[in-house]
Amino acid sequence: MIRIHTHDGQHLELAPDQRLTLAQAIFLAPTGGAGLWDGVPLCAGLGKCGLCRVRYVSAAPQATADEARRLGQASLDQGWRLSCLHPAETCDIELPEPKRSGRPRQGQPQPAQAAQADADIALAVDLGTTSVHWTALMGRDVLASGQELNPQMGLGSEVMSRLGFAARPGGAEILQNLILDRLRQLARAAGARAGRPVTRLCVAGNSAMTYILLGLPVGGLARAPYSLGYAGGDDRSIAPDLPETRIPPLLAPFVGGDLSAGLAALTFGPEAPRYPFLLADLGTNGEFVLALSPSEYLLASVPMGPALEGVGLRHGRTAAAGAVRAFALTPAGLKPEYVERPPLPDEDPGITGVGYLSLAAALLRAGVLDESGRFMVPATPLGQRLAKGLASVNGEASLALGSGLFLPASDVEELVKVKAAFNLALSRLLAEAALPASALAAVHLAGAMGEHVSARDLVTLGFLPEALAGVLLRAGNTSLKGSQLLLNSPEAWDWVRALPAKCRALDLASDPGFGSLYVERMVLRHVA
Repeated sequence: MIRIHTHDGQHLELAPDQRLTLAQAIFLAPTGGAGLWDGVPLCAGLGKCGLCRVRYVSAAPQATADEARRLGQASLDQGWRLSCLHPAETCDIELPEPKRSGRPRQGQPQPAQAAQADADIALAVDLGTTSVHWTALMGRDVLASGQELNPQMGLGSEVMSRLGFAARPGGAEILQNLILDRLRQLARAAGARAGRPVTRLCVAGNSAMTYILLGLPVGGLARAPYSLGYAGGDDRSIAPDLPETRIPPLLAPFVGGDLSAGLAALTFGPEAPRYPFLLADLGTNGEFVLALSPSEYLLASVPMGPALEGVGLRHGRTAAAGAVRAFALTPAGLKPEYVERPPLPDEDPGITGVGYLSLAAALLRAGVLDESGRFMVPATPLGQRLAKGLASVNGEASLALGSGLFLPASDVEELVKVKAAFNLALSRLLAEAALPASALAAVHLAGAMGEHVSARDLVTLGFLPEALAGVLLRAGNTSLKGSQLLLNSPEAWDWVRALPAKCRALDLASDPGFGSLYVERMVLRHVA
């Protein structure tokens, strides 16, 4: 048996299961309430976040190199291991208090107008790989809104690992039930607030999350050549106890309903978009649309990993109160800026994905990072002051940031990979359209970076060329805005259903030169 002893005195026994990692078994453990790791932003098998650490009471398995780097020899000697790197075999383990991402964030409801008092109650949902954002509506009025971790996170932190779990016997059903249960809870809460049930639902997600929600076979998304057997753009029954659900069109295997909903939000927004423009929805999967005209759209997607969502980095956290959202470079050094407030005395502050970009940009400007992402000791007094924090931590070059935070070289490498993927998608789309970057009227940035990232930081790190700094628009959650729109506007629904015929997708992954183009862009400057 797997015997689990929690920090608060619970004792659980689970049957071993060679199909699961120990972390997955713990994540799925029945507890009669919130799961043991509910709300914990696990990297789910990457061996990076450290949030799945457990202590073997006896007979600890052989440690991996990733564990030695992440935990250190002293912790390994005490029996600490990363449970995502070991199978769910018979063992006796202790779980420390989990580091959760904070309670689900909910916005304040707005007073309904009298004319809306008898309107339908609807739920609009942006179903992301990492996060779920939602809005409950009475007609067009907002009753409540919120965001939280996707409840599937512990079973794969990015698209391909989630699809890999779905491909296992019984895996797809487990994943589907996790998100359906959460949608039921959201619908019940919205109905209770309104005094009557939710009767309409729209879910916009990337193609993989949509297929898992609907219980469709994922083989066409899990293996090349990638294909869609179902392309959305209709109303579907997803469960007997949930209302019929509107699914925006899926535009390509990895450009989903979140992008079609986002395009609808821009097209029917307060100001008509000027062409050509780029919509980039950035999260675990980067989805890009280059809108050349109202009748021509080029699509691209690239895997970016969960770093921009604050997952899988040493001190990575999703955006919750007390997390670092930015770093200011001052004469005295780096000054952190927090989400809502500084961390409380018993809180681990952590750093959001956008906070990591801010940090890397500040260090690059100070000369403490070079263009390859390596730590340096610069000649300037400020740079030298910052570089005094350089040290080896568990055999890895790291920079101390204060308040118990530090930046390891492996985290910088993850950020460089994200930059390379973004840079590649942008440059290939522009090349395909034979456009210079300066020709774009706007860059609408949505997703994990869509509300808080600095244009200056993106230019400093090479995500964008200097020519686009002045046309960057932080678009926020366009997928959620579009979902709300598609519930209330027949005109927008008709428009988005006709959108696929106007789109052409670039298959970047099948390009023979993809690897070399990607490596060429693994530098902290823009490569055209």
